[in-house]
Amino acid sequence: MIPPVVDQDWWHARRDSVVLADVRWYLDGRSGRAAYDAGHLPGAVFVDLDRWLAAHGGPDAGRHPLPDPEVFAEGMGGLGISDADTVLAYDDAGGVIAARLVWMLRATGHEAALLDGGLTAYDGPLEVETAPRPPAVFSPRPWPADRLADIDEAADPRSVVLDARDPARFRGETEPVDPRPGHIPGARNLPCRANLDDRGRFLPAEELRRRFAEVGVGDRSDVVSYCGSGVTACHNLLALELAGLPAGRLYPGSWSQYSADPDRPAALGD
Repeated sequence: MIPPVVDQDWWHARRDSVVLADVRWYLDGRSGRAAYDAGHLPGAVFVDLDRWLAAHGGPDAGRHPLPDPEVFAEGMGGLGISDADTVLAYDDAGGVIAARLVWMLRATGHEAALLDGGLTAYDGPLEVETAPRPPAVFSPRPWPADRLADIDEAADPRSVVLDARDPARFRGETEPVDPRPGHIPGARNLPCRANLDDRGRFLPAEELRRRFAEVGVGDRSDVVSYCGSGVTACHNLLALELAGLPAGRLYPGSWSQYSADPDRPAALGD
């Protein structure tokens, strides 16, 4: 399988044999589709996170639960992505949104990677036309149980539980969208955006390993990753793989599910 993150040179050398996927989405309500229509990487298709990468959310499941495999397959096939295609996904935020698509594809055995730096690393002309791709065959595959954690496993102190949100949300100083502020007791804060350097590129593997070691992740750790709704948590999972550490598990419900249960304790501060 290809690495979880590849650079612009890797893409340019294989432009005719990969599918580019634009996965822009914004927590503040801006339209990712409108951003795509205003300008995207040449040949990229737009992947709607809310439609194809998540099911309808609610308190019992969180804001972005995983979709049924059949829905995911419908979306990919309709965009012209086949079982055999290699997908490079990007956004304009260092990959923290596009990581969801890459994780979903890699977890189900498909070739996929983040394009390091995404839109901000590209210095050529953008396109405004939608890339024409004929429908393709993309087969539904179940989400692998060994790559997922449920709400009880995310609260299990035997696991190293990583919270990918910004520190202020982790500490409970602010909470813009979810029912309660704070974090899962025992979780360690590993903000996903800190996986990147000041240019928006991933840190070298050895620096990522150091970051993980500082929050207690070792070569044999059982890692569970969560965020607000299971999207940016995937960025930490890809960083874990890039660092050469064992695969972690995604808690899809994340804080949006956990905080909606008043019987679950919430921790504040560091």
